[in-house]
Amino acid sequence: METRKVQLSGGTTYTVSLPKSWAREHGIEAGSTLTLYPNGDGSLLIETRTDRSTETQTATVDIPTDSDYAVRQRIRAFHAVGFDELTLFDKTAHPAERRETIEETVRGLSGFEMLEAGETRIRLTNLIDADNVDVRKSALRLRLVILGMHRDAVTAVLDSNETLARRVIDRESEADKLFAMVTRHFRRALTDLHEVEKLEASRDELFEYYYVSRQFERIADHAEKIARFALDPDATVPAHIEGDIETLASRSRRVIDTAADVVLADAGVEGALNALTTRDELRTGIGELDEQLYEHENTAEAYIVGLILDSIRRTAEYGANVAEIGVEQVARNAADTG
Repeated sequence: METRKVQLSGGTTYTVSLPKSWAREHGIEAGSTLTLYPNGDGSLLIETRTDRSTETQTATVDIPTDSDYAVRQRIRAFHAVGFDELTLFDKTAHPAERRETIEETVRGLSGFEMLEAGETRIRLTNLIDADNVDVRKSALRLRLVILGMHRDAVTAVLDSNETLARRVIDRESEADKLFAMVTRHFRRALTDLHEVEKLEASRDELFEYYYVSRQFERIADHAEKIARFALDPDATVPAHIEGDIETLASRSRRVIDTAADVVLADAGVEGALNALTTRDELRTGIGELDEQLYEHENTAEAYIVGLILDSIRRTAEYGANVAEIGVEQVARNAADTG
C-alpha cells in the first residue's frame, strides 16, 4: 500500500499522482485514459481499460470425446463464469444426440441461445445484458418458486397426488435457471467493474443475493426429492402423523420466508433472529417425531417418513443460513452508515 497527497491544480481540480512502477507495468503514460469507479464506502477503483462494455468474452472448446454429461457441465461452467460466446468444436461432426443434449442444456440457461449449428461447430451466444438484469428481483422470484415447490411437494405426498408431484418436479428446472442467472452475473461482477455498475448493486450486495439464491436452489432440490415420494406407490405416510409433518413443513417454510425478508426486503435483524429461533424449535419437533418412528411397526413407512423429515430439517437449515447472512448484512449496513 502507498499513500499520496491530494494536490489542488488550477484552483479547481484535485489531482493525485500514480505510483510510477504501477503505471509502467500497465503501459500508462501522459495522455492515457483511465476509468474511475467511485464507491459509496469511500473507495475509488481505477481501471486501465477504458471501455469494457463492448468487449466480448469468447471461447472455443474441442469436445469430440466428451460424454453428454461432460458437455452439459462445460456449457454450464462457461455460462456461469460469464462468457458471451462459446463455440463447441468437433472435427468429426457433431452427432444428432449431442445436438439434442446441447439444446436441452441451453434451454436451462437464461440468455444463452444457439446462434449457429454447423456440422463441426455449434456456436452459443448470450443475449441478455446486465442492463436488463435485476439480481435482487431474480432472487425474490426464486424465493416464490421454491416456497411454492416445497408446499406443493408436501401436499402431493400427503394426498398421494401424482399430478401435483410432477408439477413440482418440472418446476425444479425453473429454479435452476434462476439460480444460474444470479450466479452468472455475480461471477462476472467479481472481475468486471463495468458489470457492477450495470447491475446497480455493490459487490457485497451481489454476494449476499448469490449466497441466498444458493440456499434457495438447495431447498428446491429437497422439494423435488419430497415430491418424488408421491410417485412411489410403496412410499406411504401413516395417517396419524400427517398433521405433524404438515405443521413441521410449514414452519420450515416460515424460517425461509422470514429470513429472506431481511436480506431481500430490509425487514430488520429481528426477523433473522426469529427465523433462527424457529429453526431451533423445529429441530426439537423433528427430533421428537423421529424418535416415535423407532417404535413404528412398519419399517418401510418409518424409513420414508425419516427421509421426508430429513428434507424438512435441511430446508430449515438452509433457511437459517439465509438468516445468518441477514444478520451479517444488517451489521455491514450499520458499519456503512456509522
